[in-house]
Amino acid sequence: MQFVRKMYDWVLHWAETPYGPAALFLLAFAESSFFPIPPDALLIALALGARSKSFKFAAICTFASVLGALLGYAIGHFVWWGVGNEFSSVANFFFDNIPGFTHELFYKVQSLYDEWNFWIVFTAGFTPIPYKVFTISGGAFNINIFLFVIASIVSRAGRFFLVAFLIWKFGPQIKSFIDKYFNWLAIAFTVLLVGGFVGIKYLL
Repeated sequence: MQFVRKMYDWVLHWAETPYGPAALFLLAFAESSFFPIPPDALLIALALGARSKSFKFAAICTFASVLGALLGYAIGHFVWWGVGNEFSSVANFFFDNIPGFTHELFYKVQSLYDEWNFWIVFTAGFTPIPYKVFTISGGAFNINIFLFVIASIVSRAGRFFLVAFLIWKFGPQIKSFIDKYFNWLAIAFTVLLVGGFVGIKYLL
């Protein structure tokens, strides 16, 4: 836990350097495939330091995150499986070293993809669910790449631009609200949105 805290502090320190936007790009890219710390914290810190650039930072975050999602997809598609559908050494490295990336979760994601496809990628991209698990699993289970990219763009842009808008509109006073409630709001919004489309599906 202390290691994660130190890593979190290390991420935040980039906001106080001229390399903040570049660090945000790299962080958002890496988080979509292997890095454990989400980019939201650095996005918030940068936006608070330059509110007029909030949407620029959100755009950087979105673009990098979608590129990272494609890397995750490529990892799953090209190097995840070994001989005879056994896990490769790369897959076992992820299982052994990436927090929360377990065999049980991996196969659970497969069943979610079979049932929800587009919507599970959207949900993972917008909510606190570990996005990297879904990007890699998407490639491993060979889901439709076009739908994968669309879902990634919509969900990641929705999340990061919402954070940027709140900072741009309300400034420092909204930070504690985002820290405390944003993940719950993201989950609630996603449940309502997906639930609405599911309702339409069964009504029509």
